Amino acid sequence: MKRLAIAGLAVTAATAGNAPVWAADLPQAPAPAYEAVPAQQQSIDWTGLYIGGNLGWAFGNFDNRAGGTKLDTDTNGIAGGLYTGYNFQVTPNIVVGAEADFSLSDLEDTKSAGGVTLTSKSNWNSNVRARIGYAFDRYLVYGAGGLALADLEVSGNGDKDSKTAVGWTLGAGGEAAITNNVTARLEYAYQDFGDQDFNLNGTGVTSDFSNQLVRFGVGYKF
Repeated sequence: MKRLAIAGLAVTAATAGNAPVWAADLPQAPAPAYEAVPAQQQSIDWTGLYIGGNLGWAFGNFDNRAGGTKLDTDTNGIAGGLYTGYNFQVTPNIVVGAEADFSLSDLEDTKSAGGVTLTSKSNWNSNVRARIGYAFDRYLVYGAGGLALADLEVSGNGDKDSKTAVGWTLGAGGEAAITNNVTARLEYAYQDFGDQDFNLNGTGVTSDFSNQLVRFGVGYKF
């Protein structure tokens, strides 16, 4: 019995010793190949020239003084026009650019006080702005600021006077790329033109005009 056990152990040891040799002679399965996962790419490049149109609502505020009489008035109305600009995508997330727009508006109101009646109106406004934004691939949030222009007219005392007022503007908005060329945006802009002086048949009128715009736009990027 001892001889059988010793013989079994010898066979087992010999088999174990030769196992690596036999394994080396067996056909080897090739190691699975894995392709490197490509880095995620931006699906849109915001760089380029664009044009578009917008439509929205304007809220005008005229703080008027005529011969010591206070004639403040607020008015609002529809506003719409065109815009154009150029974006440059500095990094995958930072976008800078410049933009100009022109809008027609319907802001007019009349105020009477102290025996004085004064009508204030503004029929158009424009902005020339720098923009900086943060892109989430096909979505862009941005702030903008720069120069504002608007026509102002006051009338009363049997006369009227008008001028092109120059002021400043600040605003913010969001934009989305519907396709690689068509974009849609929603934005808010504030314009401040400070004190503007007018003369109505020898009566001095000072008007401090500010305007707020909320508008939706659709553009095309080249």
